[in-house]
Amino acid sequence: MKKIVAFLSAAAMAISSMVATAPVSSAEPYINYAEALQKSLYFYECQQAGPLPEWNRVEWRADSTMDDFIKGGWYDAGDHVKFNLPMAYSASMIAWGLYQYPNGIEKCGEMDNYVNNLTFVLDYLAACDLGDEVVFQVGNGQKDHTWWGPVELYDYGMNENGGYEGRPYYSGTKCSAAFGEMAAALAAGYCALQGRSDKTDYYLEHAENIFKIADAAKSDDEYQDSDASGFYRSSHFYDELFWAANWLYKATGEKSYLDKATSYIPYLDKELGSDELKYTWSMCWDDSMQGGMVLYAQNTGDAQYVARVKKHLDYLVSGVSKLDGGLAHFDSWGCLRYAAASGFIAAVACDTLDMGNTSAYENFYKTQADYCLGDNPLDQSFVVGYGNNAPKNAHHRTSHASWNNELSNPTENRHILYGALVGGPDGSGNYVDDRQNFINNEVADDYNAGFTGLMAKMTEKFGGKTDPSFPEPEKRDDEFFVEAQIKQNSASGVSLSLKFVNHTAWPARVVDNMSYRYYFDASEVIDAGFKATDIVVRIDRDQASMYGDEYRAVYSPITQYKGNIYYIEVTYPNGEAVLPISEGRNKCETMLALVFPDYKSGWNAENDYSNQDILDAEDPVITDKITVYNNGKLVYGVEPDGTKPDNTEPTPPKKLKGDVDLNGKVSVQDAVSINKFILGITKLNAQASDNADYNSDKKINIFDLIGIKEYLLNK
Repeated sequence: MKKIVAFLSAAAMAISSMVATAPVSSAEPYINYAEALQKSLYFYECQQAGPLPEWNRVEWRADSTMDDFIKGGWYDAGDHVKFNLPMAYSASMIAWGLYQYPNGIEKCGEMDNYVNNLTFVLDYLAACDLGDEVVFQVGNGQKDHTWWGPVELYDYGMNENGGYEGRPYYSGTKCSAAFGEMAAALAAGYCALQGRSDKTDYYLEHAENIFKIADAAKSDDEYQDSDASGFYRSSHFYDELFWAANWLYKATGEKSYLDKATSYIPYLDKELGSDELKYTWSMCWDDSMQGGMVLYAQNTGDAQYVARVKKHLDYLVSGVSKLDGGLAHFDSWGCLRYAAASGFIAAVACDTLDMGNTSAYENFYKTQADYCLGDNPLDQSFVVGYGNNAPKNAHHRTSHASWNNELSNPTENRHILYGALVGGPDGSGNYVDDRQNFINNEVADDYNAGFTGLMAKMTEKFGGKTDPSFPEPEKRDDEFFVEAQIKQNSASGVSLSLKFVNHTAWPARVVDNMSYRYYFDASEVIDAGFKATDIVVRIDRDQASMYGDEYRAVYSPITQYKGNIYYIEVTYPNGEAVLPISEGRNKCETMLALVFPDYKSGWNAENDYSNQDILDAEDPVITDKITVYNNGKLVYGVEPDGTKPDNTEPTPPKKLKGDVDLNGKVSVQDAVSINKFILGITKLNAQASDNADYNSDKKINIFDLIGIKEYLLNK
């Protein structure tokens, strides 16, 4: 025991010594693949539909589209439809990244986040299997694209447009491309999640059934005749069947699947005017042929197909058009998705197939990765929230968080869509961070798919360090306030327009029992021999009541605040009266008039507290002199005696591996704290204990000390 104690003490001292004496390292590497991987995974949490899991880290997201026939899955892009073809492609590529490069993911500490996000989407894809038919889409793209707002209020926004009867779902049997991709994703997930999930057999069961339906039909007729064809029309389906059969062979080892894959090869795409298998295109949501070829070459070891893969890589290196900086530019619409996916294919091929000298291919995939992350002539990252000059205004409804169904309002996105890979530069290498340019500045599940796998590879090969404080809490703007304007002011009284505003975005939401108070000084009324309650109160307009009696505002009697200062409180018991969904609904107006008793003269609007900011204003003014409450608790504004909202509630300690003293960072002191715990000198609370388990092995021991040491030394 003495030896153990001495060793632990020495270890802690060594950590302190090594950190103190280690030479000062150079600045953080310009390219940090681990951070990019960390944030790319977070992007998928921003895309989650249905009931959010407890581990979702996005503070501005909440449960949404809860009436979907199949809940869960990912919203496709900046919209709110669940298109299974690109979603399944994305899941299959992410699964491949985990299957091929688990060490990089483990090394940077992102395994839990990776597995969580992958299983979330696979659960949805499996649930779409109805036995004899399969769901391939939830939501209607044509209708969805008529409203621009946060998905948490989707039903309200669509109802505001009129004619909304809920989100449809689409299912069938003749959808071989979508079903092939779904089967591939589930089979790839089965392979990738071995030893990491207890759902793998469940995924494989549905992969085999969905593949059986896809293979039996060998048709896209139902898919092409659906809403999906206007957004993700399938060019062919044999490539998805080929892709799926190869993954199923990897998952099961059954030769019948490899035979299926072989049987599809004659039907795969050919070069124009030739019988040669196509090699001059990229892996993408509509063409999984090149990925399938890599798998087939792995599965068979056939030199002919290794050569096919090599020919594709040669095209990537020297055939496809390149922008300055080396980016492979396949297409102007979302060019980075193709470049990242091609980079990932090249990396996997280099690491798994015998192709001789692969240095040119290795340079290719590194160039694609680095270009996305900022090593380009524009000196800018194309990943939101990462690196230099990162995009801020991606074409994405919920992160923009418009309150009035307007693409251009507000000017800046209200949320940081961390990790989202934007479409990228145009054919001339130019890029503008413009939300309205969906060709170059939209984001999508499939954009990040190959990129995520590529970041796993780059992290494994080159290292990097995740941000231990990610995600930082966002700086929030005011979500509730009142816009006020004096419409008429005379000696007989005052007439006001009071517009209560709901601009919620953390998340966008319905909040019942909101209220606000308009304060006035009744001194002139009292001096004239009246009581304040003798003032005539007139409600000239209650906008909420226009939506129905259930939304009607409630008005308090004249109520004393302090001394001669009184107020009238306007309450919205039903929060649906005012919602950030349209120009007409994000504000709710009350026209309020206060008239001198007995309609005599003597009213003085200048001494009224709530008039201080609005007395001489020609337009409505946001004023903090009209205070806002939720269930009676002050949430916005300053009361006449100076009372402000109580924002001093303690923030719960953050989950940060290694941060044992819960001060928001990892330091030598944390290693000392672990050492004291191991020696029995001190105890740790639940959060400190969880953070002390640095390597997540459910134990707190010397290996956690070593992990912290390596972190502090930037290893």
